[in-house]
Amino acid sequence: MASPYDTDLDRNPANFQPLTPLQFLERSAAVFPDHAAIIHGTLKRNYRDFYARSRRLASALAKRGLRRGDTVSVMLTNTPAMLECHYGVPMMQAVLNTLNTRLDAAILAFSLDHAQAKVLITDREYSKVMKEALSLCKVKPLVIDYDDPEYTAGGERLGTIEYEEFIAQGDPDFAWKMPDDEWDAITLNYTSGTTGDPKGVVYHHRGAYLLATGNIVTCSMGKHPVYLWTLPMFHCNGWCFPWSLSVVAGTHVCLRYVRAPAMYDAIANYKVTHLCGAPIVMATLLNAPANEKKPLPHVVEFFTAAAPPPEAVLAAMKDAGFNVTHLYGLTECYGPAVVNDWQEAWDKLPKAEQAAKKARQGVRYGALEALDVRDPDTLEPVKRDGETMGEVMMRGNVVMKGYLKNRASTEKSFSGGWFHTGDLGVMHPDGYIQLKDRSKDIIISGGENISSIEVEDALYKHPAVQAAAVVAKPDAKWGETPCAFVELKPGQQCTTDDLVAWCRKHLAGFKGPRAVVFGELPKTSTGKIQKFELRQRAGSASAIDV
Repeated sequence: MASPYDTDLDRNPANFQPLTPLQFLERSAAVFPDHAAIIHGTLKRNYRDFYARSRRLASALAKRGLRRGDTVSVMLTNTPAMLECHYGVPMMQAVLNTLNTRLDAAILAFSLDHAQAKVLITDREYSKVMKEALSLCKVKPLVIDYDDPEYTAGGERLGTIEYEEFIAQGDPDFAWKMPDDEWDAITLNYTSGTTGDPKGVVYHHRGAYLLATGNIVTCSMGKHPVYLWTLPMFHCNGWCFPWSLSVVAGTHVCLRYVRAPAMYDAIANYKVTHLCGAPIVMATLLNAPANEKKPLPHVVEFFTAAAPPPEAVLAAMKDAGFNVTHLYGLTECYGPAVVNDWQEAWDKLPKAEQAAKKARQGVRYGALEALDVRDPDTLEPVKRDGETMGEVMMRGNVVMKGYLKNRASTEKSFSGGWFHTGDLGVMHPDGYIQLKDRSKDIIISGGENISSIEVEDALYKHPAVQAAAVVAKPDAKWGETPCAFVELKPGQQCTTDDLVAWCRKHLAGFKGPRAVVFGELPKTSTGKIQKFELRQRAGSASAIDV
């Protein structure tokens, strides 16, 4: 039905502009030009320079002939260059593809080819793996080496120009371009390849804008927060925090290596207010020797995802001066889109009941329009009883644009007008969701997704293995680690060390099992391995130091 308000009230440049996080940096550079934007070792850079350097990067890329929709892949750690790429690349309407520094050459080569990378900016620390990846891929991108002053261990130069030389060719006053449409691609992030080749998740400017501002609200960030980079920026674009900080003119404290002394020094020296990370970051902070720890200047907000922290870890973090908030999300929703919003009334509950509340994933971000647990076949909501299982589903503007060059997977994941996460959970009567299982048997270790199927495939290739099943084993340090249950062929012999070494040859290092149990696998009458029983056994399996 037509509305009288639809007549003669059309969009025009005066009342409609595409949403993009790029304008956050422009505003902070104009309003707070001298405020500290980036700290990295001895380097300190203000917002005026941050903005100018990002524009130089955009200009230099444009001079090399890059156009709208071209891909710039980067193999970088949490450095100033990575932050500049989050602005400079999309400023000339190209698409930023951040590569996972923990992956092997074959997967990296696949990503470069699939993305049709025109430019590769690579840190010299990763020259060995990237040299191999470049030899395997079909594309021939312009290679730009990045020399981080905080990295002094050498590394081969793979390109013909270094990053500083490259951006020096650009114009600091470059007239950067707004996206033609706010739904234009801004970044490309690859999943962990849980069921074969990784899928390329496409983010758009609108979603990046909304999730970036959603972080500010969810994390209660006031003006000029100080954010410590313990979360990899390659992971879901650092949960969009490279853009979030510019909303409130915050300070990025870059950290190349997540080590306890560096974290405590940064918190003490720069008065860090916020940081994010997997359970391993908490373990690193808590297990540091007394001489490496420093008293915190104030309560520091710590946001974690992956497996919920155990009660003892939460208590220890609180005693150490950190307030921990549990988040949940996926690559497909720009990182975290669900938060365990704590209710004041829960502070009066016994510790065991508080721990049960903390174990839940929570409720939707303000930037996410809908979150539910539904029957994956009928799409009907499950009972809100905390017991009836269903699939966690989302819909909203912070859900990906889709999978690059993979319409079938995109349509499947969006069937029925909902994004199907593949995670199984329950809905509690108060509207908080809680994960119970993962339909794709994903193991989340140190914030990284590991497919049990991928590890099993590697084990099955060993000549002595007859059957193998991999499940998650709870781990205080990593959250979860892969635990392998293995049946050997009759007459064959094999040790734990043999299988661990075998997996190292066939998988990225972090994906290998950290516990191996030999024996007959429990099976149903039809021969299907009973993983639920193995999950129960995994808790008591002895872990190995690998």
